[in-house]
Amino acid sequence: MTQTFAPTPAPAATVPGPTRARRLLRAVAVLSCLPYLGLKAAWIAGSRTGVPEGSALLDHRVTMIVANGVSVLLDSCVIVLALVLTRPWGLRVPAWLLAFPMWVATGLLAPIMAGFPLQLLTRALGGDTATAPGPGREPFLQEWVFGVVYTGFIVQGLALGALFVLYARDRWGHLWRGRLRELPVGVVGAPYRAVAVATAILASLPLAVRLYWACGGTAGLGDENRTTDFQVLDGTHVAFLVGAVVGALLLVFRRGRVLPVAVPLASTWVCSGAAACWGGWVLLATLAPADDPADRPTALMTLTYAGQMTVGLLLASVGTHFLVRRSAALGIRP
Repeated sequence: MTQTFAPTPAPAATVPGPTRARRLLRAVAVLSCLPYLGLKAAWIAGSRTGVPEGSALLDHRVTMIVANGVSVLLDSCVIVLALVLTRPWGLRVPAWLLAFPMWVATGLLAPIMAGFPLQLLTRALGGDTATAPGPGREPFLQEWVFGVVYTGFIVQGLALGALFVLYARDRWGHLWRGRLRELPVGVVGAPYRAVAVATAILASLPLAVRLYWACGGTAGLGDENRTTDFQVLDGTHVAFLVGAVVGALLLVFRRGRVLPVAVPLASTWVCSGAAACWGGWVLLATLAPADDPADRPTALMTLTYAGQMTVGLLLASVGTHFLVRRSAALGIRP
């Protein structure tokens, strides 16, 4: 008679602390939110701090309040996430309820963390900026606002990212142990392998357009997007799209067999989030009313942002499928 054994469940994860380092990271994450939240609250209340005369932000008061309210809620989530990642009860939060907002936060912060320092470098070398007035263009915000806000975002990303890495190692570290060559052949189902390949083909459109813009092309761009700042951002989005596609394909087909599993998984996580969340955020911004038809996004811009968002979402589903199948194979609930 053949005897079968049920998989042995892993011991419950424990947070050793919170340790002094985690408490410090939590404090840094929370404090770094305050400048942004303070500015947004002031603008909602009617203050014009940092907003120059003639800025497009002053044209539609209701739209500005709604947009600022949404961004306040999003940044407030960083504080909630910092608490979840450092308190013992945070380990009891359902995996999806933590993973999704953390993926969104990663996707929104990563392009800023990569792009803003590069923008500062290009400005130092003489590049033009999106905030400087030019022919037919009013300044959007005063320059110091971007410095304060984006520096805060970078600090948030570093602190929150470090907290999540520590938390994920404690709770889910077993899911990415080993190297790609050690993964079983069926670790990703055939339908998701097809999704990964189809998405890689779909990514060619936003990738090609973003690369064209990054190299100085202007077809399909509005006047306000024809700056060195936006070229740098387009270049970072090209890198994130490539990272998402390559990471997912490595997982699906187990290529780069000597690589640790964590490398393509992290690439898929971060880069799919950046593609989906920034593509969606900019696409949402295109729906804002514009008095001047010249200020409305072109069809190519809308198509590119929609394609970028779609690519990010599809590749994120591939990464999620990998983690679910890996967890089931190990007999461990996430």
